[in-house]
Amino acid sequence: CDCALLGSTGRLTKLCFCTARFHGEGYQEGLAEGSHAGMAEGRRHGALHGARMGSEIGCYLGFALTWHCLLQKCTDPKSSKKLRALDSLIAMIQKFPYEDPTYDKLQEDLEKIRGKFKQVCSMLNIQSDFRLGNERSSLTF
Repeated sequence: CDCALLGSTGRLTKLCFCTARFHGEGYQEGLAEGSHAGMAEGRRHGALHGARMGSEIGCYLGFALTWHCLLQKCTDPKSSKKLRALDSLIAMIQKFPYEDPTYDKLQEDLEKIRGKFKQVCSMLNIQSDFRLGNERSSLTF
């Protein structure tokens, strides 16, 4: 319909429809762009935190396996107790669901592993507050 034939009321109506249409199209374009950017940011965030978690758990496993090997030949009761605690830590780590980021008890299980690690460190008389990164070449989690 031609705006010249509709008069001022027709042009205003057409203008309102155009505004609404452009608003709707702009909204859809913005939603699509925002969704894409959000997915990319979420992927980066997940990869970063997944890598940190994997590094932390890998450190615990390496620690536990190394101490397990060192204590295997010891036969005293204290070493036996330490070996049981190390076995428990190793089992917890091996059961951890690395491949399932949607696992509802992920944080809870990670906290249990951290607690067991601290317990083992205490039994071995080792300081458990390592630092990982550029901070004086030490490990922390």
